[in-house]
Amino acid sequence: CTMNNCESEEIVEAANIAISNLLPTKSRSLYDIDYNRFKKWCAEKNVQVYSENVLLAYFSENAKNYKSSTLWAQYSMVKSCLIIYDNIDISKFPKLIAFLKRTGDGYQAKKSKILTKSEIDRFLSSADDKEFLMIKVGLILGIAGACRTDELVNLTVDDIEDVGSSLIVKFPNTKTKIPRIFVVTDVGNMFELFRKYLSLRPPHVKHKRLFLYYKAGKCSSQPVGKNTMGKIPSVVASYLKLPDVACYTGHCLRRSLATLLADAGVDITTIKRHAGWKSTTVAEGYVENSIKNKTKIANQVLVGTTTSAITKTVNVSESNIPSNINFENCTNVTFNLNVNK
Repeated sequence: CTMNNCESEEIVEAANIAISNLLPTKSRSLYDIDYNRFKKWCAEKNVQVYSENVLLAYFSENAKNYKSSTLWAQYSMVKSCLIIYDNIDISKFPKLIAFLKRTGDGYQAKKSKILTKSEIDRFLSSADDKEFLMIKVGLILGIAGACRTDELVNLTVDDIEDVGSSLIVKFPNTKTKIPRIFVVTDVGNMFELFRKYLSLRPPHVKHKRLFLYYKAGKCSSQPVGKNTMGKIPSVVASYLKLPDVACYTGHCLRRSLATLLADAGVDITTIKRHAGWKSTTVAEGYVENSIKNKTKIANQVLVGTTTSAITKTVNVSESNIPSNINFENCTNVTFNLNVNK
C-alpha cells in the first residue's frame, strides 16, 4: 500500500484540522476571498497548471486596477493558500517577485500626519474636559505607548496600575502576542485627566473595557468602538484647526510617538522596542526623517560643530560677578540660571 492509503481516517482528520489553522483566524476570510478570486480567474482562462507565467499574467492584470501595496497583499494571501491547499510555493518564482517589485517603482504610500509636542500640549491644556475628556485620555495613552487603535479599544481597567507617581500600563500586543509595558509619568495634568475620567465610570458596568462613550461630562456603559477610537487624532486636529484633518488617521499616535523619540535623539533599538516593531527598517525611517537629526548632521558637515551637550557650572556671588562674558562660535546654546536669595 502507499503511504496515503495506509493513513487512518483519524490521522487525515487531524492533519486537515492542523492545515485549517495555518491561516490567521481573524483574516482567514480575506485569504479565502483572494484565493477563490485567483481560482475563478484560472477557470475562466482554462488554466490547469499554476506556473510562473500564469501567476505573472494574473498579477499583471491586477496591476491595472490596484496599487503596489495591494498587489503585495494579494500575493501574500494567494501564496499562503497555494502552499496550504495545493502544495505550490510561488515564493520561488523570481520573475513574479521582480515584477511585483517593479510595480512599486516611484510609489509612495500615504502616511498619516503627526501631532507635534506643542500641538499635543495645546490640546490637553485648552480643550474643554466636558466635551473632550475621553479624547484626552486616549491621546495620552496612545502617544505614551505608541498604541494601535485596536490596542486602545481592548485596553481594560485591569491593564493600568496607578502607583501614585506614574501609571504602569501592561497589555497584550495583538500583533506579536507578547505583552507590552509602558509608563505614563505625571507631566502637567495627565494624571488628573486620567483619574477624572476613571471616576466617571458607572458602577453598574459589567465589562472591564477602559474607554466608555463620553458626552456632556458623563460616561455611559457602552464601550468605545474601533472607528471612534481611530478618529481621536482627527478630532484633535480639527479642534486645533490644523490643515488636512482627514490625514490624521488612527496610525497618527504611533507615528507621532516615534517621531518625538527620534527628534529627542533616542536610538533605533529603543524606538523599536517601545513601539513593539519587529522590523528595524520601520524605526529607521523615523530616525532618518527626523528634522532635528538632519539639523545635527548639517551642523557637523557644514559648520564643523556638534550638538554634544557640554555642561559647565560657575558659582557667582555678589562680590565676583564678571563684568562681561563673551561667547564665540556657539550654536544651540542653553543657559540655566539658578538664583538663590
